[in-house]
Amino acid sequence: MKAAKFEYLRATTVEQALDALSAPGAACKVMAGSQSLGPMLNLRLARPESIVDVSGIEALRTVVESDKSLRVGAAVTHAEIEDGVFAPLRGHMLQDIAGRIAYRAVRNRGTLGGSLAHADPAADWVLAATALGADIEIVSRSGTRRVAMPAFMQGAYTTGLAADELIAAIHVPRQHAGVRWGYYKFCRKTGEFAEASCSAYFDAEARVARIAVGALDGAPCYLTELAGCVAEQGPQAADRESILAALDAVAPGKDAADRALRATVIERCLHQALGE
Repeated sequence: MKAAKFEYLRATTVEQALDALSAPGAACKVMAGSQSLGPMLNLRLARPESIVDVSGIEALRTVVESDKSLRVGAAVTHAEIEDGVFAPLRGHMLQDIAGRIAYRAVRNRGTLGGSLAHADPAADWVLAATALGADIEIVSRSGTRRVAMPAFMQGAYTTGLAADELIAAIHVPRQHAGVRWGYYKFCRKTGEFAEASCSAYFDAEARVARIAVGALDGAPCYLTELAGCVAEQGPQAADRESILAALDAVAPGKDAADRALRATVIERCLHQALGE
């Protein structure tokens, strides 16, 4: 199939994009890399009257470093992060994860903000942003607001974005020598979405310990108690029984095979993070 007819606008500024989104009666969708919206248009699962393309807005394509965080523009592509185009992201957790997203052709076009706005439960950036404790910077004609990732993604393919709002950037912690992190996912073949995934982030200096599991029925979930035990006691606290108990608390009713797969993904993620 092909997309239903729509009006197309290639915005060159954030203001121009917001004008299109906030126009009276606008039935407008935002397009960035079009790796998620494109297939939905062709399958006619989405039928907007108009599309505003934000991929060429330079203000959305910057990475700015501050004392404790990085502000990564929403229109930065997966490939640009993977290739170390932006110096502050070289060696960052995001760079390693970017190289594992789908295929290179997808990474060349897909954007950080587009993936987060699509909010696929199995998406890499959704899980990584959750583990990092990222804030999503959202702009509209009313101003700018920042939303923590757990509040931003409200369910499968559901976010807190209003129709007249646009993701401008994502704020993530800078990494230093003491930060330990892991990311592991299981796919039936390279390039497919994950069937089970886990990301862990430990920063003893900032007293942060997070283990997040993805590829669930909705948004990623934190294994808060398990993360605290691992931070205090080391990797020995994450035995198979403790991992399964933590999983059952956030994703009850899974069959034995699913539980075993997810527990294995968590174990391997923590092995990456803690080197044990």
